[in-house]
Amino acid sequence: MAKIWVRQAVLRALDDAMKEDPGVIVMGEDVAAAGGPFKVTEGLLAEHGPGRVIDTPISEMGFLGAAVGAAVCGLKPVVEIMFIEFIGVALDQLSTQAATMRYLSRGRLTTPLVVRASAGAGQGFGCQHSQMLDHWFRGTPGLKVCVTSNARTTYGLLRSAIDDPDPVVVLEPRILYSEREEFEHDPAYRIPLGQAEIVRPGTDVTVVTCGALVRTALEAAANSRANIEVIDLLTLWPWDRKTVAESVARTGRLVTVEESTAAAGWGADIVSTIAAEHFGKLKAAPHRITLPDAPVPYSGVLETRYLPSATYIAEQVDALVSTNQPPLPWWRNAA
Repeated sequence: MAKIWVRQAVLRALDDAMKEDPGVIVMGEDVAAAGGPFKVTEGLLAEHGPGRVIDTPISEMGFLGAAVGAAVCGLKPVVEIMFIEFIGVALDQLSTQAATMRYLSRGRLTTPLVVRASAGAGQGFGCQHSQMLDHWFRGTPGLKVCVTSNARTTYGLLRSAIDDPDPVVVLEPRILYSEREEFEHDPAYRIPLGQAEIVRPGTDVTVVTCGALVRTALEAAANSRANIEVIDLLTLWPWDRKTVAESVARTGRLVTVEESTAAAGWGADIVSTIAAEHFGKLKAAPHRITLPDAPVPYSGVLETRYLPSATYIAEQVDALVSTNQPPLPWWRNAA
């Protein structure tokens, strides 16, 4: 197996989908001639032509609206949002129009639309270009939301998203674009939406995470005193209740590790569901490791402190396992 970058996994997924289905088109700012701001669409214009790889104006409201119309009319647009924050001006097109189309038409119309975007912190882009913002989409009925964590999951999730008859948001942590891993390229490979993966088995505690924090959680597990089971959630909505519940039933403890603020993080849904439906299986109250409720700092030193590190995750998990009491987050313990 050859090693490929995550950005190459995006490119291969798009190229394979376009070769298999002439209805798949790619739209976005600088995705054609320039090959994309992160070079994830490099070469698609030469391969598939300007009718299917479309450079758009800097108007997310306009080109996402056009993509919704194209999807309803039978095409399968894959729209790139350069930074996920830029979709704010076009949330009406996605959440009010695309997500409700099947419901409003009594199933007569579908919107096979994929919105993929770079997201997340860790590269010093500042608070307006470093958020995940998955909470903008998770609460919208009709939208599916997934987060990639390496080259394999990037390829598998994106192919499944393009196959889906309804709108899907694919968040790609940009800090991973230059990460490489061995990946056996198979155009038939898919990761079903709504299916999590246990990436490290364990017996003491279940750690549920996604995106770039998967590798951080695995590093924490390797250095923790506890025997940690790590789950890569992959799809934030609908999330895999069965895999998480079965894992917690084995370990008796649950920790979510989120690149989200405490107020808006996806872990609140998981924790409340497990506490309500599987309370008798728990040895300790579920615990969330989140970002503080503050903007992402621009300073490299502050951003490093802001994000959960492997050392911090291990400390938090070890404290929970040893005492069966959820520890306070660092910002509530700070002097």
